[in-house]
Amino acid sequence: MPRVKGGVTTKQRHKKILKKAKGFRDRSHNVYKLAKRAVLKAGQHAYIGRKIKKRDFRTLWIGRLSAALKPFEMSYSRFIYALTRKQIIVNRKMLSELAINEPSVFEDVVKAAKN
Repeated sequence: MPRVKGGVTTKQRHKKILKKAKGFRDRSHNVYKLAKRAVLKAGQHAYIGRKIKKRDFRTLWIGRLSAALKPFEMSYSRFIYALTRKQIIVNRKMLSELAINEPSVFEDVVKAAKN
């Protein structure tokens, strides 16, 4: 069986990694060995970041709801409990949006939960 030289394949593989490392600092954007390590690490950080982003947004929505409920003299936990008891199913993101953009509608939701 004749010998196959893998130069073309190797070049393609290296180019793919180096393209992902574009914009990295020092030698990690043009030295394959360092770029490969940096791209793998960046991928791990990106994966973790996507999970953290979900947490951060939920925290933001809860904080907004808590602030919006102050005038109604109601705590966030009591509000969510009341909504659950009344079987009013609206997620925290939408409740937060209502509190900011549609205060009158949010007030109706709070009153429905209170009664």
